[in-house]
Amino acid sequence: MTPVEIHKGTSPIILGLPHTGTHVPQEIADRLNARGLELADTDWHIHLLYDGLLDDATTVRATFHRYVVDANRDPAGASLYPGQNTTGLVPETDFDGVPIWKDGEAPTEADVAARREAFHAPYHAALAAEIERVKAIHGVAILYDCHSIRSHIPFLFEGTLPDFNIGTNGGATCHPLIEQATVEVCGAADGYTSILNGRFKGGWTTRHYGRPADNVHAIQMELAQSTHLASESAPFAYDEAKASALRVHLKTLLTRLERLALDGSLVSGGNT
Repeated sequence: MTPVEIHKGTSPIILGLPHTGTHVPQEIADRLNARGLELADTDWHIHLLYDGLLDDATTVRATFHRYVVDANRDPAGASLYPGQNTTGLVPETDFDGVPIWKDGEAPTEADVAARREAFHAPYHAALAAEIERVKAIHGVAILYDCHSIRSHIPFLFEGTLPDFNIGTNGGATCHPLIEQATVEVCGAADGYTSILNGRFKGGWTTRHYGRPADNVHAIQMELAQSTHLASESAPFAYDEAKASALRVHLKTLLTRLERLALDGSLVSGGNT
């Protein structure tokens, strides 16, 4: 199976999908324990949630599971959130802090290096190429990185996660108008909660590619899975009614961001 699926669109918006894949090569699956084989930390159905919301958006989707290698982690292995519980480039535990590998089968440094080359690198090569292609068309590109997570994970955060978790690394990864528009749309979504740069400030992808001075903007949207799943436990079924209500707001957001890119509001002089 190819590690990345690409749809080449002409919109200035690129949807990154690093965590919806569930493919685990058999030789890796054989080393996972029963807990790991549940693949519970998948960003369940996010590719379906965003499908068709924006005409001709580019999508770059990892097909492999984050337990193989995490496409939203620094390939050098540096922590995104020093001092806080998190999972690494190749996770040793799930989001609840429970081991996912059989005894004696945890990935070695050689395993990590091989997976980084076979999976992580092709995904980011594709993402970088699509950013440059879209930027060449419009003079600007917006990477909107799509994520979801359970709303209750005591190992990672206290309490209940807001519905919309917007990450811009403190405003460093995108133009202020993008951050403002996102906060406004999410804040106006009746019945939903939102936060800017809370527990999730933008993963490695957002921080790596977001270069506003070079007309490449990046923003992460981490959705609470309670917004679109029937339950945040197995079988993690997609809830059509919940998803339909949420899609209205996501479409409004993506359309507004696209308009900002097309009207020239985001372009820095001399860097097109």
